[in-house]
Amino acid sequence: MHFKPFALTNDTLEAQKEQLLALLKENEEKIEALLQIPEKTYANFVTPYQIYSEEVGYLFTPISHLNYVCNTPETEQVYNELLPPLTEYSTKLAQNEEIYSVFKAIEASEGDRLNGEQKKVLTDTIKSFELSGVGLDKDKKERLAGINLKLSELTTAYAQNLLKATEAYELIVEDFEAVKELPASDLEAAKTQINGKTVYRFTLQQPSFIAFMTYSADRTLKERLYRAYTTRAPENESLITEILALRDEEAKILGFPNYAALSLESKMARTPEEVIAFLETLAHKAKPQAKKELEALQRFAHASGFTGELEPWDIAYYSEKLKIASLDVADEAYKPYFEKERTVQGLFDFLERLLGITFEKVETPVWHESVDVFDLSIGGKKQARLYIDLENRQGKRGGAWMNDWVTHHRNLEGEIVLPIAFIVANFAPATATTPSLLRPDDVVTLFHEMGHALHHMLSSVEEPFVSGINGVEWDAVEFPSQFLENFAYEAEVLQRFARHYESGEALPLEMIQKLKNAKNFQSAMGMLRQVEFALFDMKIHLGLHDAKAVHKILEAVREEVSVIRVPVYNRFQWGFSHIFAGGYSAGYYSYKWAEVLSADAFFHFVDQGIFSDNVAGAYLEEVLQKGGSRGAMESFVSFRGQEPDVDALLRLSDIEA
Repeated sequence: MHFKPFALTNDTLEAQKEQLLALLKENEEKIEALLQIPEKTYANFVTPYQIYSEEVGYLFTPISHLNYVCNTPETEQVYNELLPPLTEYSTKLAQNEEIYSVFKAIEASEGDRLNGEQKKVLTDTIKSFELSGVGLDKDKKERLAGINLKLSELTTAYAQNLLKATEAYELIVEDFEAVKELPASDLEAAKTQINGKTVYRFTLQQPSFIAFMTYSADRTLKERLYRAYTTRAPENESLITEILALRDEEAKILGFPNYAALSLESKMARTPEEVIAFLETLAHKAKPQAKKELEALQRFAHASGFTGELEPWDIAYYSEKLKIASLDVADEAYKPYFEKERTVQGLFDFLERLLGITFEKVETPVWHESVDVFDLSIGGKKQARLYIDLENRQGKRGGAWMNDWVTHHRNLEGEIVLPIAFIVANFAPATATTPSLLRPDDVVTLFHEMGHALHHMLSSVEEPFVSGINGVEWDAVEFPSQFLENFAYEAEVLQRFARHYESGEALPLEMIQKLKNAKNFQSAMGMLRQVEFALFDMKIHLGLHDAKAVHKILEAVREEVSVIRVPVYNRFQWGFSHIFAGGYSAGYYSYKWAEVLSADAFFHFVDQGIFSDNVAGAYLEEVLQKGGSRGAMESFVSFRGQEPDVDALLRLSDIEA
């Protein structure tokens, strides 16, 4: 078995674009030929239909990926030029009544004889056709196609506006007093020369922004940076109105009362009301404790000489000081123990012990010199390839994510094709004097994204439409990632790799226990923040709202849920790319929904012993290897023996049920 290399560069972008455009035309001709087959079966119709889709992703994913991790005018242009033909291609297929009829006919004639994976492909694809308006009249189909194309353009514009606004802003600090409390590594990263004078440059990129907000005592400069961050990309105001209007129109064309109902049609949760009730239950249980957490922070700030009410730009600074004072946990004390390369290797060692996976570093073309590539094996058998790109740099989209490139499946020649995934993050880069050192939160992020990658890479499913994360309900996708991140606090795990990068000293058990104690520091405030985002997302998709109404809904949700008052100029929605430029529209609640599954699963491991072979074996076999080949709840129950308990999430967060 071999893996195709990531050979795409700026020099070959144009050629790959032309190759992809040619493939789209070729696929249309091939699908037309499939439709001419006299006796259509799963084997001669559905199987090749899936493979043609996989081939499109194989060519397009590297282009979109390069645009996110090494953004240039060239990548942006090619990416934007491809969106219209790709949207037109997918919309034309999704609304093709002839293809839909074939899937329905095969389900009726062969359904009883197919295996579970194949049945799930038919069920999911038929539902997808119906949600794409396959049965609509010609005018409505054309309007839906127009909506899809316009939404693709608008959400891309939203993301590009946000990226450019994030990269355009800088705060130059000349007074050392304002930065003297910053950790040495953050100071080193910020230090620069202007006209022969040493100054400190801060941006809206996550590592830089978080460092300044957490460690600078200068409230005036922090508010300036906070204001810049919460008012990024005002151009997105008008885009939000357009995006929501088009989503609402799409839902009504398809026969749904609103976009929220349309979104939930293919998720575990059944109705918007069920989601809102779930979120409000969490808010109701967390808010009393969150108020106490904020009051404790206010008292601590006053005892430290602060006067007045804490503002949002004060929270990180005093929270860090309170965490150190009460729990003796400071990110800076832990960073030397989490050197990037050793941490990655430690995660690999843990996964080998937990699930029997081995990782072997390989040399192959990459898009940036800091990227590493590994081949995964189970039981000595090659299973997948993983690209890891963890350091922040110019031209790289903020945040962290897993991207799936090639899916585990059986091709038309009957051979198994092995999966390939990318893990991307924005950790502090190495400097001339210091290697890349991770904060404890960065370690958690690494574990989280690896959870996603394992869900994709460890699939044993042979049908590409339901292999790996394909076919998994959106509100269950975060389950394996959240599950794995919980282990980043366990002594049995950290002791395997946390070593001081200079002395080699192991992270003391006392520090590990403090880290675990600190995991739920201000957990109720954190819970409310996520519930606020999720409620806002669900409520703006319940009807037709312009940007002004959207802001009023946000203010109402904050009034109901939040314990921290934000300034009137805060326009969080301009930068909420998860729902306006990602896949989480009317689905942001999925993080908390899946967290119930992950918390329940995690305690099943902990209560049985982390390295219990029976529990780990069941998780590998019933969840990771099954991918989207059956419903997420069915996979969970097969692994766990029961449905998840919402109180497990409260236990995990140390919030009284």
